[in-house]
Amino acid sequence: MRVLGIETSCDETAAAIVDGERRILANVVLSQLDEHRAYGGVVPEIAARAHLAHLNPIVRQALSEAGLSLSGIDAIAATAGPGLIGGVAVGVATAKGMALAAGKPFLAINHLEAHALTPRLTGDVAFPYLLLLVSGGHCQLVAVEGVGRYRRLGTTIDDAVGEAFDKTAKLLGLGYPGGPAVERAARDGDPRRFALPRPMKGRPGADFSFSGLKAAVARLVAGLDGSPTARDVADMAAGFQAAVAEVVVDRTAHAIDRFATAHGPGRALVVAGGVAANAVLRAALGDLAARRGMPFTAPPLALCTDNAAMVAWAGLEHFRLGRRNGFAVKPRPRWPLDEGPLDEGLAAAAV
Repeated sequence: MRVLGIETSCDETAAAIVDGERRILANVVLSQLDEHRAYGGVVPEIAARAHLAHLNPIVRQALSEAGLSLSGIDAIAATAGPGLIGGVAVGVATAKGMALAAGKPFLAINHLEAHALTPRLTGDVAFPYLLLLVSGGHCQLVAVEGVGRYRRLGTTIDDAVGEAFDKTAKLLGLGYPGGPAVERAARDGDPRRFALPRPMKGRPGADFSFSGLKAAVARLVAGLDGSPTARDVADMAAGFQAAVAEVVVDRTAHAIDRFATAHGPGRALVVAGGVAANAVLRAALGDLAARRGMPFTAPPLALCTDNAAMVAWAGLEHFRLGRRNGFAVKPRPRWPLDEGPLDEGLAAAAV
């Protein structure tokens, strides 16, 4: 069983092929960082035009690397949302066209679900497990109970953690993308020099808030006598990163309590999404899992950021359960993970 996946939800144009033995036969990702760096963030129109220009060659490259033609593919999956609607529309239209021309089933995939199921591609993690999904646009704690079955335990009430990293990087003059830049700067910094808040820490529940932390960094920068020195930047980056890790661990600990009540102890804790590449955060979550007696899983760094292997795998998980989407499916800018699969043209089997 082989599935071709397409990912165009933000600023990566990607195509990949995976099989039922959890092998990644091809995984091609074209980043648009250079196109967006001058603007300090992703420009939707530029992203959509880049996807339109590059997606077909990327798909051909993935097929070539896998040594396959479309006749050797069993199904074609594409991110149908959430994401920047122009880019999502390009991926969905391309996948539908290929599926129709080749007579293959089409699968509409939730981008968040693709992240959520990645640990089953890389580590065969058994259901149920607790997922912390952290990226530029999302910050959620989710009970993953089966394919298409998700129960949200906590989410951000304002900004996503990745957006907070990007904003902090911009305030500190570190450039784009912000997450890796802040992590690099923080390596030489003193996280204790500047007092930064820990929003929501200690409160009941498992929700997050990062707008106040961003604002605190902005006030620190504005309060300096002149532009921040290299030492100031390193210390602020380290303090910000430490605050994020402390808050995320606290919120995740609350979610573990709720999750264990429903599913019992010893289930896996999983972190996924672009911010899962942060080494400090991964280490802090690993320590938390060890204290709670939970296996801890984080995908390889290349599969934390947006890629099509995760989309192909999510498609394969649905496909082998007998699910197919019709061509009436429309791209969606918003698609909460706990809404489940799209039902437009969907043939569903029991999970």
